Amino acid sequence: MMQYTSHYESPLGVMLMAADDEGMTGLWFEGQKYFARLLAPAHKEMDTPILREAKRWLDVYFSGRKPDFQVPIHMNGTAFQKEVWDILLTIPYGQTMTYGAIAGRIAEKHGLSRMSSQAVGGAVGHNEISILIPCHRVVGTNGSLTGYAGGIDKKIQLLKLEKADMSHFFIPKKGTAL
Repeated sequence: MMQYTSHYESPLGVMLMAADDEGMTGLWFEGQKYFARLLAPAHKEMDTPILREAKRWLDVYFSGRKPDFQVPIHMNGTAFQKEVWDILLTIPYGQTMTYGAIAGRIAEKHGLSRMSSQAVGGAVGHNEISILIPCHRVVGTNGSLTGYAGGIDKKIQLLKLEKADMSHFFIPKKGTAL
């Protein structure tokens, strides 16, 4: 399936957008970790209806308001990654959820006693569609702001834009304790 790309000038930097005929397949800050990792080598720069809708959504989002419409999303990943990303989509605007809470939900769904927060962290970190799938809303159990492929500074700016309560968060000195 052909992928189409376009660029978006966000207040936090230029973003590369990608979509196919089903929905958004990628949204990355230029230079971020795993940048355009799953972008098809044969893609075409073209503003499609889905990419135009995503730009409109981002315009609303970056104006400091919660968009009142959804952009079609076409997730490409493992069953586990998609399960994690589906949970990310349930985190309300301006709210956060911990890696541990996501792991707990998955464990409960599958009748397991526990699920690895590190495995969840890996799936969160490989989310190809930043902001639309709000991986920036995932935080460490102890309040640490870790694991955002776009960079901790952008994660903080996105949470502040959403007016999230930042009072109990901190940036870890080293490591990525989940």
